[in-house]
Amino acid sequence: MPSIELAPVIVITGPTASGKGEVAFEVARRAGGEIVSMDSMKVYRELRIGTAKPPAERTARVRHHLIDIVDPHSDFSVAEYMALLSGALDDISSRGARAIITGGTPLYLKAFLDGLDVGVPPDWSVRKRLIAEAEEVGVESLHERLRAADVVAASRIEPRDLRRVVRALEVLERTGKPLSAAWSWRGKAPAPPRAKVFGIAWAREDLYLRIDQRVDRMVSQGLFEEVARLAERPVPLSRSASQSIGFKEIREGLVLARPREEIIDRIQRSSRRLAKRQLTWFRKLPIDWIPVSGAWNALVIAEEVLRRSGWAG
Repeated sequence: MPSIELAPVIVITGPTASGKGEVAFEVARRAGGEIVSMDSMKVYRELRIGTAKPPAERTARVRHHLIDIVDPHSDFSVAEYMALLSGALDDISSRGARAIITGGTPLYLKAFLDGLDVGVPPDWSVRKRLIAEAEEVGVESLHERLRAADVVAASRIEPRDLRRVVRALEVLERTGKPLSAAWSWRGKAPAPPRAKVFGIAWAREDLYLRIDQRVDRMVSQGLFEEVARLAERPVPLSRSASQSIGFKEIREGLVLARPREEIIDRIQRSSRRLAKRQLTWFRKLPIDWIPVSGAWNALVIAEEVLRRSGWAG
C-alpha cells in the first residue's frame, strides 16, 4: 500500500450547513492544530447568529483565526483576506502548530489555491455608485455596458452577478483597462505546497434539510433580534456585511409586515440558493470529497480527513 504524503495545511470546505466547522474542530483537537476561518461573513464583528460563528466552547479549546476582525460597516475584499490569511498561516507555523483552514467562501478558496493578482485596489466610492446605479436600472444593464467594453470579462461573468459586474466596471473606470487584463488568476499557488482540500458531500435533499433545520435553530437563538439590533446601528452595515444570512429577508419582511413563518421560509430558500452557488464553484476546484449521510458523525469524518492527509497517528 503506498504511503500517504503528509499535508502541511488541510482545508475543510463544503456548502453552508454541511458541518465543516464541526469536522475542522475535531481535526484540530486531535492534531494539535489551529483553525483559520475562510468565511467572508465570519470576519465581521457583531454578526454572530447569522454568520454561524463557532460556539464559545470550541474557541476556548482550539485557537481560531480571522473571526471578528472587521467592523460591520466596513467592506472587505478577497485581497484583504489573502493578506490576513498569509499572516495567520505564518503565525501558526512560527509556533510549530498545524493549520486547518475551514470555510465555504469559494472565491477565497480559489485565491488560496491558484493565487490571485488583484492588481487594482478597491475604490469603495466608485463601487457604491455603481451598485446604486444597478439598483436603479438593473444589473443586466450594467452587464451590457461591460460587454461593450470588455467582452472577455463579460463572457465569464453572469449577467445577474452584481458583485463581479460592478468590480469589472470599477476597474475599467479607474484604469481605462479591461478587467481581463488587470485582474487574472495565476497558475502559481501562494499556498504551502501539497495543501490538501477536503469537502463534506451531502446528497442534495439531505443538505437542504440540514439548511432548513439550521435556519430554524438560528431563529430560536435570536436571529430576528440580532437583525433588528444591527439595523438600528448608527452606522449601517456595509454592502458585504448585509449579505449575512437572514438580514435582507428579515428587514424586508418586517417592513412589509410579512408573517414570521413566511420570512423564515424565505431565509431557508435563500440559503438553499447559496448552497447551490457554492457547489457550482466547488465543482471547478480540486477537492477530495468525503460523502456523508443522515447518520453522520463529525469525529468519524475527522478521522478520515486525518488518514487521507497523512496526519493520523
